[in-house]
Amino acid sequence: MSPRSDVESSLGLGHGAPEGWKRLRLSVAYCGTPWRGWQSQDGGGGIQDKIEAAIRKATSIQTRIHGSGRTDAGVHAHGQVAHCDVPATVRMSGDAWRDAINACLPLTIRIVQVSDADTRFHARFDAIGKIYRYRIWRPRLLSPFEADRAWHIHGPLDLARLQACATAITGTHNFVRLSANRGDMSETQRRATPDKTTRTLRRVEVREVGELVELEFEGDGFLYKMVRMITGTMVHIARGRADLTWFTDLLTHTEGLQSNQTAPAGGLYLMQVLYPPH
Repeated sequence: MSPRSDVESSLGLGHGAPEGWKRLRLSVAYCGTPWRGWQSQDGGGGIQDKIEAAIRKATSIQTRIHGSGRTDAGVHAHGQVAHCDVPATVRMSGDAWRDAINACLPLTIRIVQVSDADTRFHARFDAIGKIYRYRIWRPRLLSPFEADRAWHIHGPLDLARLQACATAITGTHNFVRLSANRGDMSETQRRATPDKTTRTLRRVEVREVGELVELEFEGDGFLYKMVRMITGTMVHIARGRADLTWFTDLLTHTEGLQSNQTAPAGGLYLMQVLYPPH
């Protein structure tokens, strides 16, 4: 079976499932280390590619997966959300969908849950926020089980300075200097459209969890490499390599250079995508 030719274009506009099709909502977890990020890639290698191929192999259905947003190469997820359309004539329970797709996926990608969604549900356009977590491993010896799962930082790390940064960054700010240009517009254009680079962080937490320091960010949306650049900058200050005034300047003055500190991808996890209550 293959979808109607207008399926992908209609989904790109945020429209509902075509007539005779129904919409599935998928919760997805993955280890990002082997993959080139969420988004479909030329020649494959994206997590989206693998899930589409698994559905095709398991059911012979050709469909397009739409995620809540991209995660970069090496970034992990506990709670990515996606949707796809399948023929309404296919009678499978959510558990049957989950098991069939997982049987055709690499072990580093797991479909956690599948459920029927409203035909107009859109994983990206309906999202009202996300929660990301960044993990920092503190002991001198990096556990082999934390390789590419956490950022290994041994030595001075001032948690009070991390907390001061977390307090400063909570709220609504223009994050143009704490995010990267994805390349879909010039940097001059990006600087001239603050509505595209302004986001609200509702919660930023710093906590010690055993051998780890965790930074957790909840916001209404995140720009390209925003969490990694915020984390790298906060850590740079917490290691005594820059002053807190640099951090506040990055938030309040948009005309300067971007931060030159980006945390490694392997410590970052998409924990949850937030949607309005039913």
